[in-house]
Amino acid sequence: MSRAIACLSSMATRHILEDLGRDYEHRHGVKVALRSMGGVEAAKLARAGERTDIIALASKALESLEAEGHVVRDSVRAFARSKIGIAVPAGSRRPSLENGAAVRQAMTEARRVCYSTGPSGDHFQALCERWGLADSVLARALKAPPGVPVATLVANGEADLGIQQLSELIGQPGIEIAGPLPQEIQAMTVFSAGVSTASNEREAAQALVAYLASTDAHEPIRRHGMEPA
Repeated sequence: MSRAIACLSSMATRHILEDLGRDYEHRHGVKVALRSMGGVEAAKLARAGERTDIIALASKALESLEAEGHVVRDSVRAFARSKIGIAVPAGSRRPSLENGAAVRQAMTEARRVCYSTGPSGDHFQALCERWGLADSVLARALKAPPGVPVATLVANGEADLGIQQLSELIGQPGIEIAGPLPQEIQAMTVFSAGVSTASNEREAAQALVAYLASTDAHEPIRRHGMEPA
């Protein structure tokens, strides 16, 4: 067996990559060593020259790393797409998510909304700005520290609503998923993987990237609340 292929990823794709890594090792005899954290922190490590073979992040973040020379040019492949969802503490009333107006009302009525540092958090902040809620909802909102799941803070009662990628909410204890954001205000995040320029195993890393983007990866991706890219 060859040495492990190291993968640096955001938390959003952690469970997907854990499953796909085990399957890849079973199929090809190559172990995948996954290290997951907040996407912002992962990008910082990549820019600092962190020794890894693959980087898996939201596509926009990975495009920036590629342009800056931290990802091998033309090695990037999209592998998953994720919707943003809203969660509430287990046992509490689920708000209507019928349309944008209903979501705006739910955010306004919430004691506190919790959001992440990733793309879903950026979208939440943009919605607050668009709806004129920057001085009310956003001002009292709770931003989860990098690497801390929004679900954990919602389950602990620190927020009435949590907004994050559905893949990060599914299966988390102490919460219930109210649903995805309605289509009119939904923002689909695409996640991609690419070969790090710090890798000494570029050929093996590129083979793993190709697997993540193949049809063999579709079932695990769907099982964890995302869609194949």
